Amino acid sequence: MAPEIVSGTEGYADEAAALFREYEAIRFADVHRLVSHLFPPAPARVLDIGAGTGRDAAAFAALGYRVTAAEPTTALRDGAKKLHRAPQIDWIDDSLPDLATVVQSGDQFELVMMTAVWMHLDAAQRQRAMPVVAGLMAAGGTMVMTQRHGPVPPGRRMFGVAAAETVALAQGEDLVCVLRLEHQPSIRRPGVRWDRLAFTKPSRR
Repeated sequence: MAPEIVSGTEGYADEAAALFREYEAIRFADVHRLVSHLFPPAPARVLDIGAGTGRDAAAFAALGYRVTAAEPTTALRDGAKKLHRAPQIDWIDDSLPDLATVVQSGDQFELVMMTAVWMHLDAAQRQRAMPVVAGLMAAGGTMVMTQRHGPVPPGRRMFGVAAAETVALAQGEDLVCVLRLEHQPSIRRPGVRWDRLAFTKPSRR
């Protein structure tokens, strides 16, 4: 019996080899140059949701961060663990909207990363996911996310998501929007644009 496919990960296992070539060829610094000033100093705790090939998790680990990398696609997760062997990375089989394993751990994070993940969730899943992610942020912590606009690759599951909707969901969890860059051009894909959003969780008083 074939393993159950986590909603939103359709197509990724079959294309794992090509995705490693594609994603690992793009520099972490280039992908995140517009948001890196929001990253807390190391050795902060980072939650990388939908960590994929591990490019970002490995870069954070090399900078001295402690990283929990959540990736539900076995082919990506196993390949990433072999490619990026940093002991500072804890690889977990987990996914939105519930992130049940991460939630059960009781950990909270100074930085939550969701790179090219949010648009894989439908409207109901996004409403479920935002309180979960907000609850995993430490007081004073930051969440950085991107969401995609453009043609959907064959075999993938993606939804159009307006930045205004995401901001409203985050504000409903008392998160403060500190960066909102809409429809930024893709580094490598003509016709694809990205929203880059960042939120902070107020510190306890």
